[in-house]
Amino acid sequence: MHGRLACRLVKELTTGEKGQLQPFNDDLLNEVTKECSENFVVLQSLIRKMQEEGLDFQTTRNADHYGALINHLSLIRNKRCLMAYVYNRAEMIQNLAWKVGLRLFELPEEIQEKLSHLEKEYFKRHSAALESYMSKIDLDLNVDMVPPKDPYIKVRVLDDVGEGIVVSDKAANFARHSMHFLKRTDAEPYISRGLMEELTG
Repeated sequence: MHGRLACRLVKELTTGEKGQLQPFNDDLLNEVTKECSENFVVLQSLIRKMQEEGLDFQTTRNADHYGALINHLSLIRNKRCLMAYVYNRAEMIQNLAWKVGLRLFELPEEIQEKLSHLEKEYFKRHSAALESYMSKIDLDLNVDMVPPKDPYIKVRVLDDVGEGIVVSDKAANFARHSMHFLKRTDAEPYISRGLMEELTG
């Protein structure tokens, strides 16, 4: 059935929680691309056949005309489904840069495993563009959009971050379960990656 594979590809975007990436389905995407190529070949051959028979494709209504029309519409639909799949995943990848961090190694392993090679490259280039822009305007856009009441927050380390981490020009040891009083801008990247939690009250 024309377009069934492409439909399955788009449905993958709705599986799981909203905004959560599913593993990149390279096999299914390649199958849809192959179907597009097959549609194009059949479309071209049917048009060529009608031309050889001296028939006007615009006015003739025979089996070849409708066969060409079906393959043409299937080709367009498949291309739109492919674009929807790639575009929606690209949007989710862009959001990761804001929520998790601008470095690929900052992404949890389970997220990196769901990205294709080209998506990883896209993430790197998108992050580099953001970093370049923030550097030019001298403003970190990855911190809270609403100004905090206090620039400092109390945090608990949830996982070993490592020794010798430099925050605000000072080296710190973020051992697991240790608590620290940090600038919000310093703590935010670790909180977004699930390595720290903000303590309130």
